[in-house]
Amino acid sequence: MRTSPMRTVAAVVVVSVTGLVALTGCGLRDHGESVGVPGSSPSAVPSVAPKAPLPSGRPLGADARVPRPTGVDGTDATEVSEAWAQVAYGYDTKYDSGPHDALLRSARWFTAKKAAAERSYHPASGAGNDWNTWAGHHAWTTVAVTADDDGDGPTDTAVLAYRALFVEGTAHGRDGWTGTGPRANVYLKLTRTGPGRPWRVDEVTTVEAAVPPSPSSPSSASPSPSTPS
Repeated sequence: MRTSPMRTVAAVVVVSVTGLVALTGCGLRDHGESVGVPGSSPSAVPSVAPKAPLPSGRPLGADARVPRPTGVDGTDATEVSEAWAQVAYGYDTKYDSGPHDALLRSARWFTAKKAAAERSYHPASGAGNDWNTWAGHHAWTTVAVTADDDGDGPTDTAVLAYRALFVEGTAHGRDGWTGTGPRANVYLKLTRTGPGRPWRVDEVTTVEAAVPPSPSSPSSASPSPSTPS
């Protein structure tokens, strides 16, 4: 997978022809690797009390600014991938307590197993400094989703496909403020039950991209906040 010079990645990604493995930050991680998750090593249990889970977001109101893609061709793996990314990274901090709320809205494109795993997962950490900034402006995010694939990935089969995307977001404050939104390289594994059947996202690996430095500051900004968990 290629990454252009403008997309400085905040972690190293290793890609194989049979799957996509990444050293991820606070993105859509493998829950089995999290401390305290059933199946994890008992020796990994922390010596301090774990943080309380984040509360769920509020039900969306009439003024919620979240993406609602329509006309998505479920038999097109690329269309499904891009629609999923638009929803998964489409936050509204007036209603969402963290990125995971948007991730749950994208569950319509998950396999049943993936959807169940995400619905049972409760993030325990804070949503990040950038999220707090967005929330201070009651901001929502919109994202541009582009293919980040130079054609050297695995070839699609009748029931298996991989897609690599670059997500670049903008935050829009309800007070008129505008800032940088989520930025990430996202790698998806999609499956379906047979030819002509709808594609569903089965695995997600996210690597947060560094936020470009502000023109007023010579130093690089910190990485984007936690992406959909």
